[in-house]
Amino acid sequence: MAERSTAAVDVADNSGDEPLTAQADQSTADGVANNRERDTDSDEAQGNPTSEETVKVSPPELHSGHKLARRYRLEECVTRLDGFSSWRAVDEKLRRAVGVHLLPADHARARSVLAAARSSALLGDPRFVQVLDAVEDNDLVYVVHEWLPDATELTALLASGPLEVYDAYQMVSQVASAMAAAHREGLAHLRLNPNAVLRTSTGQWRIRGLAVNAALRGISSETPQRTDTEAIGALLYATLTQRWPYESDAYGLAGLPKDIGLIPPDQVRAGVHRGLSELAMRALANDGATASRHESPCTTPEELVKAIGEMPRIRPPEPAYTAPPQYQRTAYQQGPYGRPAPRPGVTQPVPTPPPPLQSRTGKALKWSVSALLIAALGLGSWQLADALMERGGKADDPNQTQTVDGDDKSDEQTRPVKPISVQGAQEYVASGSAQAPQDVANTYDADASTFWRTKKYNEGPTLAPYKPGVGIVYDLGSPQDVSAASIGLRYTGDHTTVHFYAADSLSPSTGVDGMTEIASATTTSSSLTAKASKPVKTRYVLLWMTDVPNAPSDGYSGAGYKQAITDVTFKG
Repeated sequence: MAERSTAAVDVADNSGDEPLTAQADQSTADGVANNRERDTDSDEAQGNPTSEETVKVSPPELHSGHKLARRYRLEECVTRLDGFSSWRAVDEKLRRAVGVHLLPADHARARSVLAAARSSALLGDPRFVQVLDAVEDNDLVYVVHEWLPDATELTALLASGPLEVYDAYQMVSQVASAMAAAHREGLAHLRLNPNAVLRTSTGQWRIRGLAVNAALRGISSETPQRTDTEAIGALLYATLTQRWPYESDAYGLAGLPKDIGLIPPDQVRAGVHRGLSELAMRALANDGATASRHESPCTTPEELVKAIGEMPRIRPPEPAYTAPPQYQRTAYQQGPYGRPAPRPGVTQPVPTPPPPLQSRTGKALKWSVSALLIAALGLGSWQLADALMERGGKADDPNQTQTVDGDDKSDEQTRPVKPISVQGAQEYVASGSAQAPQDVANTYDADASTFWRTKKYNEGPTLAPYKPGVGIVYDLGSPQDVSAASIGLRYTGDHTTVHFYAADSLSPSTGVDGMTEIASATTTSSSLTAKASKPVKTRYVLLWMTDVPNAPSDGYSGAGYKQAITDVTFKG
């Protein structure tokens, strides 16, 4: 059996007692144990309701090599449970790996699975593993979804220990933001656990099984937002402590000691970030626990996003300094090639210098050199005297103007440019909806791999009439003389136009038309620099983007007019 990438399996997972490296006959790739009793216990450990219906439908008898719709070739079964099965497959039309969920058309959950898959596909949010197809074909219902071979499950990441503080912060920020967007469209997950959260090779976090995993298991909730919020809190708790925040073990993690209740992460493990520990407790308070601090609980993903935004920003760790290798001095042998090295203790004879030029030829050569030197000195003296006389004549001429090389020269020198550090930032929305407010800090974190991006627009490069522009207001901490600004861009092409304005606050009281423009620039490359004709003193600077290039499809959005900013630098 070929080795499979567990990170790409989007199935209805419930367990976690076995590590992801378990054999296929012991545990499925997404952590769903074949032991039905253990699987049910894991649902209770997470706090998710389980379906009480008894599924008696036999799963379809399919095998590797079977083709669906003459297109999807089944390769390996990774889950077979409750009348449905999940497979790794190949889309022969597009030549790419996909995942497939299969169940009989007369299965009690077939209709709800189809409805959930189609609703999830309509969301189209790149932070979720995308549903590619949902079909009822004769006696089969199947759902085709993305397969991410370069992603790693959170379960696998936690197997080696808790995450670093910055990684945990990024995980909870991105997952909470994605779930808030899903709930705004009326979609819930209800099966959000370490097996459903993936980190890609680029460091982005993605969620699989939105609505579909719950439908496959027949799970529902009267309070879906609270259920998903508590699940995010459990994920954060696990990333900080490498423990599951309930008494039962699950997802390869040990549960909390019995009879002590839910204790804050910073009391479970030393060195846990206090702010993230409190955030986890505020989300888990939905289960009846009391937050460790005097903060109100977060009952929806939207409230969790707001609470994250109010926290002091956590910066990425500084790269470790590697000392250069020590310089190795090399001893070279002098003298003709092949001379043997002297033995220790043996005194080498000092070579006798050659005798001075005593011959007739040597004397003639010395007199020639002396004559040339005398001639050169005479010529130089004559040229120097001539220059001094010429300067004196000009000084006596009243019609000649003289330039004084004094203080005037220092005035003409360019004032040194110094970088200005950014103390905070906030997305500026002139009309319509925001772009990516949770990613604003990525533009000044000194990390070119992180970025803030715009939404995708169908027309361009000018954003109007969809939007007058999109941008970010930066806080420089105190009034500064701003003379230039440079930004790094993710997409190249024709073209990107950016304006910089002096604003009165992070939430400007006037529109762009009422602000003082500092500088503007247009580029087709991956960087842009705008220089002011003269410095403008301000504490707040608005970066206002009015034109974006046509960029291809990527892991975040489809092809269209869009742009992303990786770094912003201001200079005074």
